[in-house]
Amino acid sequence: MSDIGDMLYEEYDIIKSRKEDPQEGSYTCYLFNKGLDKILKKIGEEAAETIIAAKNSSKDEIVGEICDVLFHTEVMMAEKGITWEDIADELAKRRAKENMNVEKEAKRRAENRTDETNIN
Repeated sequence: MSDIGDMLYEEYDIIKSRKEDPQEGSYTCYLFNKGLDKILKKIGEEAAETIIAAKNSSKDEIVGEICDVLFHTEVMMAEKGITWEDIADELAKRRAKENMNVEKEAKRRAENRTDETNIN
């Protein structure tokens, strides 16, 4: 089984290298040459295809479409100077906020708890 983090970092590094050192015939370079609008259009297309695959297709097709969305998103990330570290930092902030909200809600419920006693 492959490690997803390693795979994403490796793919992102390849994408960045194509941006910095274009290679003839590279689809990634084609996207960079066409610009942000083309990259964003591809993300939209692949997202729609992922939705359709999830509704109608096999697991293998869904996985393939998810990979397409991730690839085109990584191209956009490289184009905009966004790294996986940026994404990880934001996810950590969101996780901390969610955990804090869960703890606050548990405390609120505990403080508002009323002990009911049945007296017959």
